[in-house]
Formats: sequence, C-alpha cells, structure tokens
Amino acid sequence: MDQIFGSYALFEAQALLVGAFHVVIAAAVTAHVLMTKRDVPAAIGWIGMAWLAPVLGALLYVGFGVNRVKRRARRLMGTDRSDGAHVTGDMASEDPLERLKGAIGKITGQDTATGKVVAILECGDQAYPQMLAAIDGAKSHVRLATYIFRADEIGLQFIDALSRAHLRGVKVRVLIDGFGGGFLLSPAYRALRRRGVPAARFLHSVLPWKMPFLDLRLHKKILAVDGETAFVGGLNIGAENVIAKRPKAPVRDTHFRVEGTIIRQIEQEFDDDWSFTTGEDPIGSDSAREAPAVGGSTMRTIAAGPDQEVDQLILVLLSAINLARHSIRIATPYFVPDEQLITALQLAALRGVDVHIVLPAHNNHRLVAWAALPHMRPLAETGCQLWLCAPPFDHSKLMTIDGQWSLIGSANWDIRSLRLNFELTVEFYHPGLAGRLTEIIDAMRFQPITLADIDKRPFIVKLRDAAARLSMPYI
Repeated sequence: MDQIFGSYALFEAQALLVGAFHVVIAAAVTAHVLMTKRDVPAAIGWIGMAWLAPVLGALLYVGFGVNRVKRRARRLMGTDRSDGAHVTGDMASEDPLERLKGAIGKITGQDTATGKVVAILECGDQAYPQMLAAIDGAKSHVRLATYIFRADEIGLQFIDALSRAHLRGVKVRVLIDGFGGGFLLSPAYRALRRRGVPAARFLHSVLPWKMPFLDLRLHKKILAVDGETAFVGGLNIGAENVIAKRPKAPVRDTHFRVEGTIIRQIEQEFDDDWSFTTGEDPIGSDSAREAPAVGGSTMRTIAAGPDQEVDQLILVLLSAINLARHSIRIATPYFVPDEQLITALQLAALRGVDVHIVLPAHNNHRLVAWAALPHMRPLAETGCQLWLCAPPFDHSKLMTIDGQWSLIGSANWDIRSLRLNFELTVEFYHPGLAGRLTEIIDAMRFQPITLADIDKRPFIVKLRDAAARLSMPYI
C-alpha cells in the first residue's frame, strides 16, 4: 500500500511539474505575442495554441511565429543610398502621381532613380537568351538571385554561362533561396560550387538549430550585369518556363530588362542579401551606372521583407490604390491579400475606378486557389471586375494605376509575399510603359468571375475554400 501511495505521489508531483512548465512556457509565448504581434487575429490564434496545445503550441510558435531575422538595417545611419536623382514628389501637388511619388519615398526611405524598360520579355523563351547573353558578355560583375534554380536543361545553361564568366575573371555572385532552390540537395548550388563559382543559399542549414527560419524565403529574381543592365520580374530558372519546349507543367511569365541609374538600387538590394547570408563585403560597383538611360523616366526599387519595421509593400499598394482616379489593373498568380487591401480595392470601385483583377484559371498551388475564392465575393459585390486567364498557369505579377504608374517584380498578392518573403519590386512613372502593361493585363482576360459563379459553388466547396483561407499566412 505504501508503494502505491508513493507511486501516486510521484505521479502527482510529475504532473504538477509538467503543468507548471506548461504554464511558464505558455505565459512566455503570450508575453512575446503581445509585445511583437500587430495582427490581432494572429495574436489571438498563437496565444490560444500556446495554452491549448501544451509544448507543441509553443514549438510551433517558435518555428513559425517568431521572426528572429537580426539583420543589419538596410540604410545605415548617415549612409546615402541615393543614385543622384532626388525626385521626391510634391505632397501638396494637385497631381496624384506627385503625391504618390512623395508618399512612397517616405514609406521606403529610398530616392528615385532614372531608367527605362528596354525589353518586356515573355516567358523564358524570350528572357533566357537575353539573360545568358548578358552573362556571357559580362566584363566585371554578375549578380544573380533567384528563388528556384533547377539543374535541368535550362539551369545547366545558366550554370555553364556563370562558370565561363567566373573563369575569365568576372566577379560572379549567385544567391539561391534555401528552400525554393531545393532544401536537401540543391543540385544547381552544388554544381556551381564544384566549378568554383561563389554561390550561397539564403537562410539554409540542414541542422535544425541552425535553421530557425522555417517560413522565410528569398523570393527575389535579380540578374544585374556590369552596372549596365538588369533583369527583374517573377521569372525563376527552370525548363517549365520555356513554353516552346512544351514542358509537362508549363509556366507563363513576364520579365523585364532595365537600364539606367536604377541598376545601382537593384545591385544594392542584392548586396544587402549577399552580405547578410555570407558575411562578405559587396563585390564593388562601376561608373557605368551613373549615366542615366537615354529616354529614361522616374523609377524606384521597393524592397519587402520580415526584417522591416513596417510592411512597406502593403503601404505602397494602399497608397497607389487610394490615389487611383480612373483605372486599376492587377495580374497576379496568387491572390490572398489581407482585409485592408480588399477594402481599399472595394472603395476604389465604389468611387468609380475601373478595377480589373486577373488570376490564373489553372493554378499550380491548389490550396492557394481555394483560399483566394472567399475574397472574390466582396470585391465582385462592389463592382470590381474579376477575370481568369487561360491556361497554362500564368506567373506574371503586374499592376498599373490610371495608365500612368506601374509596379513589377517578384511579389504576389498574398500574405507570404507581403509579410514573410524577401521581395523586390520596381515602380515606374512612365505612361508608355503603364499603357503597354495595361494592354498586356487586359489581353490576359479570358473568362469573367461573376457573383453567380461564386454563389453557385456547392456548400462543401465553399466550406473547403473558407478553411483553406485560414492557412493564408503560410501558403
């Protein structure tokens, strides 16, 4: 009997210790959430998980809910990041574009630059030959950052070109995302390293205690060569992007070749990421970039990432939407924005702005497509025009306002791009480019999404889509 009572007392003591440990851990998570999470629903969710799922809830929060990116500020105190063009905009102007220019300058802390889009490139069919030729023609520097870098037929062409540049003395730096580039093997990274090309994987380690950033991605697509030309947009490196080859899962995309003083800003974004990843100093700059592009216009890079004190890209999108007077055009593969962007688009439509949003009819991430549907009804109700573009899957990320302003780059309209990923977009104040991109977006419109289409979905499908929406911060 004494042995039974002794065992029970030991069990009771252990239970008390486990309970106390759970309370301490859950209380610590609660305190951290309250002090760091600005999003109220997310904060409530994490606190509830910490208390209702002992230990597991805290582990999930540590893995997915804590942003521990201790990154040096992009603009050091006293460092001038301008490129010689101080067009900051006039906040008192009657011209909405001038006010937008000033607002984005204050949001980003970035001066404008000059430059121009010298080529709008459709898919890898047009983009890859020009990118490879630029690498082969490089004389001093090549900077390449990408989310996906496959070691397929196309990837090997890039590996060969980068290797040739390295062997002839060009300073080559390649930065591949630690997850999108292949978490375990990353054949492209290993092939580059075997050939002596300086390459690094962003936020990657196979050791769990050295890889605490489970949900952060480098989603930028940058190729900058000799300070003279750069390629930006949403195009990854892989054979699926070459439509002429008829790949099994083809991906359409739109990429851009730019010139001018904007190149320095693009290079600076790469240099920040390279230094953060490797601890190495930047590879240097050239004087060629100081010459503005002939016929250039006002441009500016806009970076987004979880290391920022404010959600810069969200504020930029809100500013642009709120200043729109005539038209808004958006093309994006993934459309799962937060409520403030939905509300801004609704208000734009209600004040008479012609809002058109184009999404893929076929999506390569089914869960994202499901999660997007619950956002459609409030937009359709207020007059936003929703469209599907014909297959194959279109990965283009384009936006125009009033046929005067445009935004391109790597960012999607989802919480991952807007808050979790490291992204690079570029804004342009150029009516000609905005008009051309508006035409491209309008040409993508294939099938309208009507209120009747949204409402006629079976209940079980609506329930599935609503459930998928709950995962939108992580998909």
